[in-house]
Amino acid sequence: MSPDLLDRARAWAAEDPDPQTRAELEDLLSRAESDESALADLAERFSGTLEFGTAGLRGALGAGPMRMNRVVVTRAAAGLAAYLKDQGAGSDASVVIGYDARHHSDVFADDTAEVVTGAGLRALVLPRPLPTPLLAFAIRHLGSVAGVMVTASHNPPQDNGYKVYLGDGSQIVPPADHEIATRIAAVGPVGDVPRGSQGQVLGEEVREAYLDALAALPGDGPREVSWVYTPMHGVGGDTVVEVAGRAGFPPPAVVEQQAEPDPDFPTVSFPNPEEPGAMDLAIALAEQRGADVLVANDPDADRCAVGVVGPGGWRMLRGDEVGALLGDHLLRQGVEGTYAASIVSSSLLGKLAAAAGQPYEETLTGFKWIGRVEGLAYGYEEALGYCVAPGLVRDKDGVSALLLVLELAAALKAEGRTLLDRLDEIALAHGVHATDQLSVRVSDLSLIEAAMTRLRASTPQVLGGLGVLQVDDLSQGGPLPPTEGLRFTLAEGARVVVRPSGTEPKLKCYLEAVVPVGDDQEPAEALSAARLVAAQRLDAIRVDLAEAAGVSPG
Repeated sequence: MSPDLLDRARAWAAEDPDPQTRAELEDLLSRAESDESALADLAERFSGTLEFGTAGLRGALGAGPMRMNRVVVTRAAAGLAAYLKDQGAGSDASVVIGYDARHHSDVFADDTAEVVTGAGLRALVLPRPLPTPLLAFAIRHLGSVAGVMVTASHNPPQDNGYKVYLGDGSQIVPPADHEIATRIAAVGPVGDVPRGSQGQVLGEEVREAYLDALAALPGDGPREVSWVYTPMHGVGGDTVVEVAGRAGFPPPAVVEQQAEPDPDFPTVSFPNPEEPGAMDLAIALAEQRGADVLVANDPDADRCAVGVVGPGGWRMLRGDEVGALLGDHLLRQGVEGTYAASIVSSSLLGKLAAAAGQPYEETLTGFKWIGRVEGLAYGYEEALGYCVAPGLVRDKDGVSALLLVLELAAALKAEGRTLLDRLDEIALAHGVHATDQLSVRVSDLSLIEAAMTRLRASTPQVLGGLGVLQVDDLSQGGPLPPTEGLRFTLAEGARVVVRPSGTEPKLKCYLEAVVPVGDDQEPAEALSAARLVAAQRLDAIRVDLAEAAGVSPG
């Protein structure tokens, strides 16, 4: 047993202002002398510090520097305030603070406000748990120099996080993340951090402005659409139902079991619409109601998932399918500007933009990059994130995206068609762009590093029967800033991107197969044939890639 470890843990407990995490740490300390598992737990909690990066902070709740707690949040807030003051923020500068309904989100928001005011800045706090995109909107609406959102988005219930935006309403990117992290590291004892008041708790004015702006997004087209909605135990419910009504859409059938915010997310294993089983209750309700479309938000409402019914029953659309539908919808409406998607998203949006004479830009993963594209008209990422109104929110916004899905579904219904019909139309014009993922969740992060090392050391020459034409090591930089990942360009338009997840202990591999639709058959038969070929290619690529990386194909 390391005396240094025990000394550091005791010192942490002594300055912890939270009775709950202090008691948790003291209990670990008392058991560590005779309990190997307690000692191992203690060592892991003090094995480093929760890193502040371009996603801010995110981790499991608990005591110690590798957990999310009031000590870590206080240091983060003090470092952010110091950075803002070094950038010239004065006493009239404000930081707007939002929070979701997760465990301790309100406490972390209060701590942040007290540290911000203690540093001589103004703290403007949203009145209650509200969606992340509303916080992003509020920054520019209020003219604040920065914003903080306390949320872990779609992570498991034991997690929480701390997302930082600057005054342009976009998430932080290098070098700001490093500069803030440096100031966090320089923060002394938590007890010495100056604290002021809890700031100004805002009224409903900002939320009203957000709702009014979003309600004006859909045009004057049809509004008749039957829809099912779930906020997945998150904070989007009231906001979505209200703004949809203001925009003229009929009320949804809401999944009752998931309607109210609940930090324990009792009906799902993971509160993420992409996870298996997460949408079962919503699909069951959609079947019961005979709905036209199913829409869902993740717990902080910055993502939007869409379900449709087809010949085989209800299914959830992939993020790339929704990304193409929304991009095509905006292009058909004549929305001009740059269309953007991340490197892990489908190449289809680039072809749609080119056909409409609009510029297209590819970015690194994350809306911290997409939101900063100059002249952005629309941006999306395959992980259900869509920015449909960058003039309002320069981040992914599951509420505004949901409204445009309803607008499109209603317009197609008036024509006797569906979202699937529009996807067929796009595929006939541009080819089938089928995407899938090989996602490997690990308990040991070294397994991800080992897989990346293996792929670099023994680069596959063929994946799924398609030759590897080019390999880009994204860590070396190039047209895009350096990031950990590999991109394989394959024959016949296929591609693979492999990277560690930025928010979860996962190795994520993004696959795309592109197959032209033949014109020597009836359209329906030609589409079916092309989709079958694409699915077979994806399966073959997945098997070969898993073998090359030394992981299970799932």
